[in-house]
Amino acid sequence: MDSVTKPRINQQIYSIFGGLKILSKLPKPLLTSGVLSSIFEAAVPFVSLYFSAQILNELVGSRSVDRIIFLVLMAIGLNLTAMLAQRGLLRWHEYCRENLWINLSKFYTDKMLEMDFGDGESIEMQEAYSQIRQHQNGMGFGLMRLTSPIPLIVRGVIQIALSVTLAFTLFTLPVPPDSPYGWLDSWWMITLVLLVLAGPVLLTPYLNLKGGKIWAKANEHNNKGNRFFAFYFFDLIQGSNRAKDIRIYDQGQIINRHNDEFANPEFQRGGLFQGFARYNGKYVALGTAIAFFCNGLLFLFVATKALAGAYEVGNIVLYVGALTQFGMGVASVLSQCGELLNNAPFLKEVLEFLHFPRTMSQGTRSIDIDLMKSGEIEFRQVSFKYPTSKAYVLRNVSLKFKVGQRLAIVGENGSGKTTLIKLLCRLYDPTKGEILLNGVNIQEYDVEQYREIFSIVFQDFKLLPLPLGQNVAVDVNYDPEKVEHVLMQAGYGERLQTMSNGLETYLYTDFEENGVDISGGEAQKIALARALYKDAPFVILDEPTAALDPIAEHEVYSKMNETIRDKTAVFISHRLSSCRFCHDIAVFHEGELVQRGSHEELVERLGEKYQELWNAQAQYYAEEGVSSALHLVGDLL
Repeated sequence: MDSVTKPRINQQIYSIFGGLKILSKLPKPLLTSGVLSSIFEAAVPFVSLYFSAQILNELVGSRSVDRIIFLVLMAIGLNLTAMLAQRGLLRWHEYCRENLWINLSKFYTDKMLEMDFGDGESIEMQEAYSQIRQHQNGMGFGLMRLTSPIPLIVRGVIQIALSVTLAFTLFTLPVPPDSPYGWLDSWWMITLVLLVLAGPVLLTPYLNLKGGKIWAKANEHNNKGNRFFAFYFFDLIQGSNRAKDIRIYDQGQIINRHNDEFANPEFQRGGLFQGFARYNGKYVALGTAIAFFCNGLLFLFVATKALAGAYEVGNIVLYVGALTQFGMGVASVLSQCGELLNNAPFLKEVLEFLHFPRTMSQGTRSIDIDLMKSGEIEFRQVSFKYPTSKAYVLRNVSLKFKVGQRLAIVGENGSGKTTLIKLLCRLYDPTKGEILLNGVNIQEYDVEQYREIFSIVFQDFKLLPLPLGQNVAVDVNYDPEKVEHVLMQAGYGERLQTMSNGLETYLYTDFEENGVDISGGEAQKIALARALYKDAPFVILDEPTAALDPIAEHEVYSKMNETIRDKTAVFISHRLSSCRFCHDIAVFHEGELVQRGSHEELVERLGEKYQELWNAQAQYYAEEGVSSALHLVGDLL
């Protein structure tokens, strides 16, 4: 395979059983319903075979009308019962499969959500997750492909067992001693018949296994096409922002050029289409021809033995049908086992992903949120580098600030400000040093409970295409009065009054055609309201208003400073003017804490970083101030 390494047989078996264990966690009994349906599906043909043989024997024998009627009624009754049971179980199985794709995808999304943030954010894990999705969505490899073979294997086993039971007498009933066909009972003839029987039985699954390997190898070509179309192209043409670029720059012609590559047979040579042609044209045609030839020899043996007087004519139907079902059963079992083995490497990827351990300490110490109105946060000689990087993003940071106070963290882009907040919130743990809350290493606190003490608005915050009230409360059930109150505090009150459905108005049109599109500024206000609704003791604004001009950002930060009152607040910005209202400002540069103090203190320190940044940005602030003043005068006039 191109991207999936084939494991050893013991690893393949382990992967198969591991996948079955995961499927057993589905909310509906998918495998059980499939197995039960397969049992009845396998039994139905044998009811017809048995009674057809008995009726035929009676017709060429004593011709008892009562017995014929009895056999016909039994055949009809048992067939009807078995068919109804099989159809009912099949409907149950289809019902269990109804949300299979969603349920399987949920296994992966749940794992991503429970995974340590650093692992989930890593390129390796993102690529593994993407590969699993592509294998499943493209050609059904992985857990999806595991749902069909098991019921088919069970059906094949039932076919084999019933066939052997019915056809056993084919070899035990002897030809009459005075018959010239006595050689039909010889050991070499029986051996020859068994070999002929084994021909199509072994050939069919072998061809299916070969074909399955072709599909597995062709999976990469198929995934490439899916990535281009399903994961990129179809998404690309959606949305007004992308559509504008496509039209202005005529990007459609270059997209179509790449589309032609995927449609060109030369691109597929040696790939998916050729594998499909080889499987259908070469393997299946050859296998079908040999199977028909071998079946013809078997039928000749059965008919000749009946002619010799070994059994009644009606048994020809029984034995021919039983041998056919036996061949189908063995072929099904071996083919589906081959299917399982071909799918095992993809299952191995799934299991490695779903069983990926959490390495971050989860902590056990509880936090009393009510006591978070006092105390101290301390960074003690903290250094940090991302797992895939050799360079430190933060170096030897030592920083203390009191709970209940305001702290501004400023510095140029890339100075380590956001990374500091990720460490504080335990999205990552320090590479060196420690972070203390009230003298206790934060790694000792229960990680989920610890994160509850923070309300954060990140620069790249996300809102969901759900009702406004649910976005603010992050809950289906919420307090409408509280939601309206925090929206008012965040400056969204006027816009709320224009929404016809109020808090039940959907944001965006992804799920609701009557949803409303909101501007970037409105989204920021909703995100701020969400932070206020959580009512956590720590509020952090990590440059959520970076897209605004400096004066507008300063106004938002100042308003939030008034709104959060006695809570601990951390304001982060690369614009010094936005946070100058804070009496405690920490200046970061190239991953180090280089200055600390109030705006008035720091701006007077000649030649140091804060003054350098202030002077560099001051002209822009002045121009913005003049512009705003002119607009204000214009409005007054």
